[in-house]
Amino acid sequence: MSEVQAVAELESHAIEEMVAGLFASRKTISSKYLYDETGSQLFEEICDLPEYHVTRTEIALLQSCARDMATRLPSDSTLVEFGSGASIKTRLLLAAAPQVSAYVPIDISPSALDGAARELCRIFPKLSVEPVVADFTQAVVLPSALDASPHVGFFPGSTIGNFDPAEAGRFLTRARALLGTGARLILGADITREPAVLEPAYDDAAGVTAAFNLNLLTRLNREAEADFDLSSFHHRAIWNEEESRVEMHLVSIRSQVVEVAGRVVSFARGETIHTENSYKYSRPRLEAIASAAGWRVSAGWEGHDPAPLREGAGRASFCILMLDAQ
Repeated sequence: MSEVQAVAELESHAIEEMVAGLFASRKTISSKYLYDETGSQLFEEICDLPEYHVTRTEIALLQSCARDMATRLPSDSTLVEFGSGASIKTRLLLAAAPQVSAYVPIDISPSALDGAARELCRIFPKLSVEPVVADFTQAVVLPSALDASPHVGFFPGSTIGNFDPAEAGRFLTRARALLGTGARLILGADITREPAVLEPAYDDAAGVTAAFNLNLLTRLNREAEADFDLSSFHHRAIWNEEESRVEMHLVSIRSQVVEVAGRVVSFARGETIHTENSYKYSRPRLEAIASAAGWRVSAGWEGHDPAPLREGAGRASFCILMLDAQ
C-alpha cells in the first residue's frame, strides 16, 4: 500500500470511528483523534506551558539518564518510536546512542512525521530515517529492509497513560510481537498523583489545552461535515481518584442538536464527549502490566519536576523503564 493510500485509509477509518463514538450510550472519541495538524501544533504549545509538568520532568530525567540508557542499546540497532510527534525527546536519546543506525517514527499525523523526519535527517545525517504513517494502536508493518537489525521500541511522553490497564497490556503485547525476539522497549510514564498538580496541567490558565480539546469539533466539522458550534461547548478536566486518571471532556453548555455525517446527534445540557483519559500508574502497577505482556524490567529511572509551578502543591514525578522481551 502506498503512503497516499495509507493516509486515505486512516482518514476514512478516523471519520467512521469518531462518528460512531458520538452515537455511543456515553459519547466518547479516542484521544488519538485530537492530533490532526492543528492539534499536533497545539500539543507542542502545551508541552511548553508552566502548568504542564510532564514534558519538562521527562526531559530532565532523559538528560540525566540518556548515557546510561544508551549503553544498554545494541550496536546497529533500529529505534522504533510509537506516536513520535515532533520527535523532540528522541533527539536526546539519539545523541547519546550513535550505535543506533536507523529510526522508524510511527505517527497518525503525516504533517508531524514529515517535519520531524526532515529535522532529524538534518541533525543526524548518518541516521537512516524511515517514517511510517500508521495508527500504532492497530497492526503496523515495519520497513522490511530493517528486519535484520535488533529493534528497540521507544514509547515516551506518558502516552501509555491514555490506555486503561487492559488496553495498556494489549499494546505492550502487540509491541513485543512487532519488535521481535530479543527486542527492548523504553517506556515512559507520568506517575504523578497530586490533584493540585494534575488539574492545572490539563486545564491551563492560557486556555491552550481547551483549544486543543475543542479543535476536535473543528476537525469533525471539516472531515465529517458536522455543524458543531464551538461556543456551545467548553473544556473540562477532572482528576478521577477512583480510576487514578485525569479525564478530559467537552461539555455541552445547552441542549442542542448537531448534524454529523448526515446524521443527527442530540446533546442534553451538561452532557459530555469524553475525549481523553490520562492514567497515572504507579511504577509497581506499570511493571506488573508489562510483565503480564511478556516483558521483563531490566532497568529503571525516576525523576521529579525541576520547576514546580507552586511550592507546597505536591511534586510531579516521572519514571522510565527499560523492558526486555521475554
